[in-house]
Amino acid sequence: MRVLVVYDSVYGNTEQIARAIGGAIANDAKIFHVKEVEPSGLKGIDLLIIGAPTQGGRPTPAMQDFLKKVSEPDIRGMNVATFDTRISAKWVGIFGYAAGRIARSLKKKGGNLLLNPEPFFVEGTRGPLKEGEL
Repeated sequence: MRVLVVYDSVYGNTEQIARAIGGAIANDAKIFHVKEVEPSGLKGIDLLIIGAPTQGGRPTPAMQDFLKKVSEPDIRGMNVATFDTRISAKWVGIFGYAAGRIARSLKKKGGNLLLNPEPFFVEGTRGPLKEGEL
């Protein structure tokens, strides 16, 4: 199974989660920072996992740009999953979260969302990850 994990990370927390997910799913999973992947190069992937930190209720600008460039023909029918890192303050939920927005973008283009977007929690804006998240 060809697995690709694409992430953006500001303080390193989301990268830690991306590497843990990739390592747990398949020994040969490819794990790349969003700036290292061309959206047109997704053909042939069996499972695409995308994650980003939540900033203002959205994924990072780099991830938003990547998602805009992913074409419908390249993602249609592909199995996808999403995750984000976020703080657990109640007021944050007012704006939404990165993983949900990423999931909606991929589903709109025909991706097959395998499970609900997954949150991972950090201690404050810069982290570190809360105990047990990794």
